[in-house]
Amino acid sequence: MANPKITFIGAGSAVFMKNIVGDILQRPALAGATVRLMDINPTRLEESEIIARKLISTLGVSATVETYSNQRQALDGTNFVVVCFQIGGYEPSTVIDFDVPKKYNLRQTIADTLGVGGIMRGLRTVPHLWSICEDMLQVAPEAIMLQYVNPMAINTWAIAEKYPTIKQVGLCHSVQGTAMELAEDLDIPYEEIRYRSAGINHMAFYLKFEHRQKDGSYKDLYPALLAGYASGKAPKPSKWNPRQNNKVRYEMLTRLGYFVTESSEHFAEYTPYFIKEGREDLIAKFGVPLDEYPKRCIEQIARWKKTSEDYKKADRIEVAQSKEYASSIVNSVWTGEPSVIYGNLRNNGVITNLPYNAAVEVPCLVDDNGIQPTYIGDLPPQLTALIRTNINVQELTVAALMTENREHIYHAAMLDPHTAAELDLEQIWNLVDDLTEAHGSMLPQWARGSRKQRVA
Repeated sequence: MANPKITFIGAGSAVFMKNIVGDILQRPALAGATVRLMDINPTRLEESEIIARKLISTLGVSATVETYSNQRQALDGTNFVVVCFQIGGYEPSTVIDFDVPKKYNLRQTIADTLGVGGIMRGLRTVPHLWSICEDMLQVAPEAIMLQYVNPMAINTWAIAEKYPTIKQVGLCHSVQGTAMELAEDLDIPYEEIRYRSAGINHMAFYLKFEHRQKDGSYKDLYPALLAGYASGKAPKPSKWNPRQNNKVRYEMLTRLGYFVTESSEHFAEYTPYFIKEGREDLIAKFGVPLDEYPKRCIEQIARWKKTSEDYKKADRIEVAQSKEYASSIVNSVWTGEPSVIYGNLRNNGVITNLPYNAAVEVPCLVDDNGIQPTYIGDLPPQLTALIRTNINVQELTVAALMTENREHIYHAAMLDPHTAAELDLEQIWNLVDDLTEAHGSMLPQWARGSRKQRVA
């Protein structure tokens, strides 16, 4: 059997690349893969090459590594495309996404998926994803894109709209990661948990969350989660993510009846209930970590400086299995061995009470026929209603990108739940102007500047 070619666009994201390549090379059928690393930053590309070669040496496999600065060359004839870049980086773009809204007293936690920060990130990111799709059509039309970039739902939706023939899936570790956290909260081995989740990325919900009993039956775990929260025993900081406080999600469980799959710091800014001007009591009560993402970025940059030096000096690199789905997908498509993952794809009627063209996150069967989403049907109406408030923002951001109509950027911001709860219409429009002006060349030409500049 031939060996697969796997291209990493944004391979300078070295820690992520290390995890995925390590996962892939530990699978026997993929041990001889050709790993193609592409990045526009030569220093980061060189660091990633060193890491990849040391992984191969540590594992004693026959894989090969190639490096590229040219995207189309890296994609030529490839079988899988792993996308893992951040347009604009921490500086200047993430700093802008946080600092400009603060001038309007609009505070955020992560701002990479929804809200004004998520909208701006989508406007920066989608054109570059489209450029990958364009090259794939020319030199690798049958390849599968494994897309790990935020804002996941906006990206997946926009790719499906403009390049419907591209085989793609958006991937996130929130479903399996949260299931691990809840297993720890309940002190139950993760391997004994069974769950089924559906919705959109970062706002999917466990429709079932159960514990396998000794007799083979399954017990609903929602009563135990609710009882734990009511007693004050849960949520405790998770070993999986020790800094995370889950009070927002547990509180929403009591209101909705279902647990959401993405973190409390995210969920606090996807809804209008937890971050409010003049309500510091809410921030304290639910442990909302304002400005969390910039703090993480600073820590990660500092940590990487040390880690990169350690990797360069080391003869061997420790390899462990991550919780990412990429290697499972590549293995199943390449060998036909079936697996189940949670992926983000165009809805196409899988969730019957969400828009047909929205990007949804559902369980998928993967084998040599590709990635096949499973039918869900209707979600509970309270979940659908809340999800739609986020889909509104995604849909209008995609509309702005597809039509190059700047007005839809304002419309997307107007309909964002957190932004609309804090700012009036004139503030929202002025904020969008300030953000697009500050981002400048990071945005496509049609989205740059402000209303005043365009009138002038």
